[in-house]
Amino acid sequence: MSGLKPVVAELPIFDRKFWDGTFRCTQIGSGSLGGKASGLVSIRDLLAAQIGPASFPDVDINVPTMAVIATDCFDQFIAQNRLAELPFEEMPDDRIAHAFQKGDLPIELLGDLRALIVQVKTPLAIRSSSLLEDALERPFAGVYGTKMIPNNQFDPDARFRRLVEAIKFVYASTYFREARDYIRTTGAKPGEEKMAVIIQEVVGQRRGDRYYPDISGVARSYNFYAFEPARPEEGVVTLALGLGKTIVDGGIAWTFSPAYPKKPPPFASVQELLKGTQTEFWAVNMGKAPAYDPVSETEYLVHASLSDAEAEEGLCFLASTYDPERDRVVPGTGSRGPRILNFAPMLVQEELPLNNLVKALLHASEKTVNAKVEIEFAITLQGRRGERFRARLGFLQVRSMVVSDQAVDVTVEDLSDPRAIVTSDMVMGNGTADDIQDIVFVRPDKFSPLHTPVIAQQLASINRELRDQKRPFLLIGLGRWGSSHPSLGIPVDWSQISGARAIVEATLPEMNVELSQGSHFFHNLSSFRASYFMVQHGRRFGINWDWLNLQPVVRETEFIRHVRP
Repeated sequence: MSGLKPVVAELPIFDRKFWDGTFRCTQIGSGSLGGKASGLVSIRDLLAAQIGPASFPDVDINVPTMAVIATDCFDQFIAQNRLAELPFEEMPDDRIAHAFQKGDLPIELLGDLRALIVQVKTPLAIRSSSLLEDALERPFAGVYGTKMIPNNQFDPDARFRRLVEAIKFVYASTYFREARDYIRTTGAKPGEEKMAVIIQEVVGQRRGDRYYPDISGVARSYNFYAFEPARPEEGVVTLALGLGKTIVDGGIAWTFSPAYPKKPPPFASVQELLKGTQTEFWAVNMGKAPAYDPVSETEYLVHASLSDAEAEEGLCFLASTYDPERDRVVPGTGSRGPRILNFAPMLVQEELPLNNLVKALLHASEKTVNAKVEIEFAITLQGRRGERFRARLGFLQVRSMVVSDQAVDVTVEDLSDPRAIVTSDMVMGNGTADDIQDIVFVRPDKFSPLHTPVIAQQLASINRELRDQKRPFLLIGLGRWGSSHPSLGIPVDWSQISGARAIVEATLPEMNVELSQGSHFFHNLSSFRASYFMVQHGRRFGINWDWLNLQPVVRETEFIRHVRP
C-alpha cells in the first residue's frame, strides 16, 4: 500500500531565537525526524496551498509551532548513560522511567532546550516521533508516551526542568512493555527502534486554571462501521471537548459521518443519548503544582466536568439542551436542562463550517499520503454568542490507514447458519483465517464493569501463553475493548491481546457503548489486520453462548474461559 513519503529534506536547523516567527517548524540534531514529525512536514505546505483563507476565511489553519529533536540525540542519550544495558524485560515500566530520569541529556541539546524555554511560556506537548511510528505497512498509534507541561512557572529553571523530564519520559517509553510487545509484533526488535521527540505548542486557551481546546477531533477517510445511509468510503469523524486524550483513549465522544453531519448516532432513545454523552474532559493544569511524578504521563493534566466548561463559557457553541417537557433536544445552551455535547451549533446550525473543513482536510491529506488516512486536530474558538467569531485549527497528526482489500463472499444464508459461532453485520476487515483453534471469551455470567481491570490482567496472562505457543485465537469480550474508562469496557492495551486473530466486542443492555474508531487502540487493530466484530444485543445476529459453554475447557479463571473445540 502507499503511505507517507519519507521526508528527505531536513527542517531548518533550530535557531535559539526560536519564537520570533521566522520558522514555525525547526530541527535540533541531524538524525531522522521520525514518522509523526515527517508526516506533519509532508502535510504542512499542502495545507497552506489547498486550504487557504479563500476557502475558510474565518479559520486559521496550521501545524502548531514545533521543534523536533532528531534521533541522533536519542542515540547519544542512550549511549552516554549506558541505558541499553538495562535488563528491560525484567523491569516494570516505572523502574525504566526512573532509570531514564537519572540520565543526562547531551550538553548541546541542553543548550538549545534552555534557549527555547526562556522564550516560550505557554503549554507544550512533548510527543513521540519514532522511526516505526506511522510506518507505511503497519502504522501504529498511542504506544509511546506523550507528556504535556503547563510551562507557566515564573522561574525559567523550573520550566526547563519540567521540559527535560518530559523528554526523558518519552525516551523511556520506547522501552516500556507495551512498546516492546508491539515492536515484536511488527517483526522488528526493540533495539532497532529510535526516537525523535516533538516539542509543540498545545492548541487551546486558558480558562481559569485549565488550558484546553474547544474541540479535539479525529477523522478517518474510511468508516469500518458505517450505519445506513452512510457508506464506508465517506469516512467518520469523532469530536470531543478538551484535549484529544478523551478520544484516543476510547472515552465517550460524538461520532458522525461527514456525509450526514446532522444525523446523530443510532441511539435508541433520548435517555440513551443522555447516558452516552461526554460528561468529562481533559485539560492542562495551570493552577497549583501537582505532586511531583515525572514518570506519569498525566502528571500535569486534570479531569474536569461539563459544568466546569459551561461556567467558563466553553459550551455555547458546542452543546445542546434536553427539554424534558417536550422530550426533545434543542441546539445551544440558552435554556435550562441537561446538556448534550453533540456539537449541534457547529454541525446543524453551522455557526462554523466545521464539517466542510474536516472534509477538506481529509481530501488534502489523502492526496499527500496517497492512501486512506486518519488525522487528528484541535480547534479553538474566539468570539461571543451573536457575534462573528474566528477559529484556529491546529493540524496535529496524519497517518495512513490499513484497509483490507481481500475479497470474501458472505451470504445471508451463511449468517443464518446454525453452526456459526459469531455473526454480525458490523465487521472490520475482510479475509479468512484457517489457523484458529482456540477461543478465549469473557464469561457473561460473571461479568461486571467493576471487574474490568482484573479481566484485563487475566487476559494478558492467557494472551502471553498462547502467543508464546504461536496459537492465534478468537477473542470475545463485553463492552468496549481498549477503553481507559473501566465502566465502558475492558481497559486492555494492544500488547495484552496481541495474539488474537479475530476480536469480538459485544454490548450489554447496561453497557451499550459505541465503538470508538478514533481511539489509538482501534487504529492499531486495523493496522495489524485483526478482524473485528461488533455484536449489539437485541439485533438479528449474535453469539452462540450455549455452544461456547459446551466446549472443552483448556483454562478457566473467575471471569474468563479458554476453550479448544
